[in-house]
Amino acid sequence: MTEATMISSESLIAASKVKDTNVYNMAGEKLGSVEDIMIDKSTGRAIYALMPFGGFLGIEEKHHPLPWSTLNYDTEKSFYLVNLDKKMLADAPSYDRNAPFNWTPEYASQVDGYYKAPSKKQKV
Repeated sequence: MTEATMISSESLIAASKVKDTNVYNMAGEKLGSVEDIMIDKSTGRAIYALMPFGGFLGIEEKHHPLPWSTLNYDTEKSFYLVNLDKKMLADAPSYDRNAPFNWTPEYASQVDGYYKAPSKKQKV
């Protein structure tokens, strides 16, 4: 059986439904919600979830790219669960959400390394 034939309606979700899905840590603290998804153009796979974090009322908030592999979807509670605390997230690679940003393979390696996520070969 190929991977494509194993996909079911329970394992698929529209990107529009992922947006605004809450993200909690193992301690039950809400860390934020998914604002956007970064998809690999060649494979079509979700690679990063972008989550705003920090600041107050959107002021000085930064985008935190979370490797998709760090997110675990809780089907009963309809949110993502990550094994991060607020301090780890605050110290994670991020960028100003209101400033232009150029995603590079070097930045992707920094993000993947910080979260100890499997690195992806990425083209820019």
